[in-house]
Amino acid sequence: MKKENNKKEVKVIDASGRTLGRVATEVAMSLMGKTKVTFERNVYSGIPVKVVNASKIKITAKKLEGIDHKRYSGMRGGLRITKGTETVEKKGFNELLKLAIFQMLPGNKLRREMMRHLTIEN
Repeated sequence: MKKENNKKEVKVIDASGRTLGRVATEVAMSLMGKTKVTFERNVYSGIPVKVVNASKIKITAKKLEGIDHKRYSGMRGGLRITKGTETVEKKGFNELLKLAIFQMLPGNKLRREMMRHLTIEN
């Protein structure tokens, strides 16, 4: 199948006053292309998404404490677990939303291509 070189429309999602999971699922569905009629599982057919007002996401302190992000270096003892509060303090709500969306996308070769079409702004 030939790739399309024409300019695609960008879906803008306002995250102010909305919960983290609701925003992340809407973005993930658009990035996968499940909102379009021409959805194919093995080809990227999604819509580029731009999220605005990511710093105004509604999330409680208890929920932030319950969020864990894991990274593994591949070495023995290389598992790093960070809480959601640490992620927000160091990198902000943009990174928290980005990680939530990343985990909702399918873990195949198209995941990185889908994430390339995501832009998050404060």
